This record gives sequence, structure tokens and C-alpha cells, in this order.
Amino acid sequence: MAIRTALQPHPPSPLARVFSEGETVILGKQHQLRLAVTCLLAGGHLLIEDLPGVGKTTLAHLLATLFGLQFQRVQFTSDLLPADITGASIFERESGTFSFHPGPVFTQLLLADEVNRATPKTQSALLEAMEERQVTVDGRTRPLPAPFFVVATQNPVSQLGTFDLPESQLDRFLMRIHLGFPYREAEHELLRGRDRRHMLAEMEPVLDLAQLQDLQAQVEAVFVSNALVDYVQALLAHTRSSGDYGSGLSPRAGLALLRAGRAWALLDGRSAVLPEDIQAVLPSVASHRLEVSARSDADRASAMEQLLTAVAVP
Repeated sequence: MAIRTALQPHPPSPLARVFSEGETVILGKQHQLRLAVTCLLAGGHLLIEDLPGVGKTTLAHLLATLFGLQFQRVQFTSDLLPADITGASIFERESGTFSFHPGPVFTQLLLADEVNRATPKTQSALLEAMEERQVTVDGRTRPLPAPFFVVATQNPVSQLGTFDLPESQLDRFLMRIHLGFPYREAEHELLRGRDRRHMLAEMEPVLDLAQLQDLQAQVEAVFVSNALVDYVQALLAHTRSSGDYGSGLSPRAGLALLRAGRAWALLDGRSAVLPEDIQAVLPSVASHRLEVSARSDADRASAMEQLLTAVAVP
């Protein structure tokens, strides 16, 4: 069974405007844009892995602009410290007390640019923020704004100066996507068109915070049948027992599949999740959580195909 990549008709406005305006900036990447919006509506975090210069940072800026979110960017480097992300308490001489100065993590959309160029210690500063939506500094816990959405970009690990993200951090990302090079016609339009930064600067938000939160609540209300849950369980069980994978998908991965499937169904204007929704989001949800076993000659992409082929649809 092939992974479904066919684009569905865009839902009625205002989400239709999100896609129509977004596609004027990110050319030829409708499927990836839809996955990114799916991740945001599902309340997850997004990891974009690809070569420099293919639009990873532009996509993060675009999401913040379209949904009217507060935006901060952190350029991850080898000398970046955890306090550069979370903030720190600084002594104020005038008052004789320490005052907390919040870091860039206190925002609604945080772009962690080239996250795998920072050391593991600095990468771990994001773990509590991504999982608990809070930051603990100097023994005091401070909540982060809602919604809180991390878009992290990373270069291929084969490039110099990169550190592999540990499994515990990868698991915090609901989805991982790749943009790739645009097809010929889209690249031609991109080369002849306006600078994307200027287009983003002139773009107005399509949705406000209340509308986004309403859509996220609608995602939670999308119906999942017992048969669909059985299908997700069968996918998880196959990854654990087939021997094709180094380690199987965890229960948290199953919950991630259902959350992403709900959001994908909502974008189709449906109130119930279908097996096709799970198939559409599975590569982005599962590929960074699965290691292909040494005895398998499949790469990650074909491993996802094999997984969907091996498990019968209810």
C-alpha cells in the first residue's frame, strides 16, 4: 500500500486562506505546508531537516505570520548556553535583589535554527519547555505562553559541526519533515519573484489567537473509532515484533499518530479519523522515532512503506 500523498481539496475559509497565501511564499511544497499546519493544530512541535537554503526558516516565519503568533528566533551554535534560551536571574544593584530576565523561549513560536549545531547540554534546555510548556530556573517554575510551538531546523548530521539529537529530544517533536528542492516550474517562479522576506513583512495574519485555539479544540473533538485505535495498535505492535526495526514505536508515538490524524482529518473537513489519515501522517510522525534494524536493507522511506503494507487496514 502506497503512502497517501495526494492533496485534498482545501477546506473552507479561514484555513483556505492560510494555504492559498502560504503557497505564494513556499512554492511547490503544498504537502509539506499542510503537514506543518497539521502539526500546529495538533499542538505538537515540528522538526525540519534538510540542506541549508531550501526554505526551512522561511516556513517557520510563515507559520508565525499566518497565525499571528509571537515569534522569537535562536541561532543555535556550539557556544550557546542553556541560559541563552531559558533566561537567567541577574542581580540588580539599585534594588539589591535578583531579577529574572526571560529568554527567547518565552514566546508562542520559537524557531530553534540549526538546533543540532548546539551541544547536547544546550539542546536539553528545550526538553522541559517542549514537554511541560514551562521552564524551571533557579528553583522556580514559570509557565510558557499558550500556544507554545517549537519549530526546529537541523542540517543533515553528515555535515561538519553537528551533534545528533538524542532519542529523548527527537521524541518531543510530533513531526519531522523534509522540504527538498522545489520542482522546476516552482524554482523558476521563485528565482524570478520577489524576496520572500519582503513578502512576509507585508503579509497580514489570517487567523488570530482565539481562532487558532478554537481549531486546536476542534482537533481534540475529532472522533476516533475503536477500529481505528486497533489499527494504530497493530502498527505499533508490528514495529516491535517484526524484527525490521531496532526498537518499536512507543505508546507516546501511538498518541502522536492519533493527534496528527485528527488534525489531518479536520483539514479535510471531517469529524472522524480514517485509516488514510493515519497513513498520510505516519512517515512524518514515525520516521524519526524508528531505527531500521541492521538486518534490514530498507532505508527510512521504504521502511514506512513496508510498515503500511504489512499491517492490514480495518
